[in-house]
Amino acid sequence: MPYKSFVLPAIGVVVLVLGFMLFGGLGDNLVYYLTPAEAVSQRADFPDGERFRLGGLVVDGTIQETEAGVTFVVTDGDKSIDVANSGVPPQLFREGIGVVVEGSWSGDHFESDTLIVKHDEEYRSEEDGAYVPPTGTSG
Repeated sequence: MPYKSFVLPAIGVVVLVLGFMLFGGLGDNLVYYLTPAEAVSQRADFPDGERFRLGGLVVDGTIQETEAGVTFVVTDGDKSIDVANSGVPPQLFREGIGVVVEGSWSGDHFESDTLIVKHDEEYRSEEDGAYVPPTGTSG
C-alpha cells in the first residue's frame, strides 16, 4: 500500500512538470506581429514609443538608404506604413519580400531597430534561375 500512495502522486507531479515545460513557455517563443492594416486600426493601443512587431511585404521602389540605415514601405495589400530602420539591413533584404520589423510608432511612420527577413529554402543559380539543392543534400 505505501508503494501505491507514493507512485500515483509522483506520476501526477511528473505529468504536471512536463506539461508546464512543454506548454508553459510556448508563448515566449512565438513571434507575434501585426499587419499594417491591424497596426493602423489598433493605433490607439500602441502610442508613440510602445514597442511591437509589424510584418508585411516591402513595396517595390521604396527602399532608400540613409545615414542611419534604410527606409522603405511595408504593405499587406490593404494598408501601407513607412518604416525607418536603423542599422545595416540583412543581406537578403530587398523589394517584394516579407519582413518583420520591431520598433514603435513615431508620428505617422514606424521606427524600427530590428529587421527580420523571410526567405524560402529554394536555392537558384544566378545565371538561369534553375533550382540548386543546398550543399550536402541530393535533389
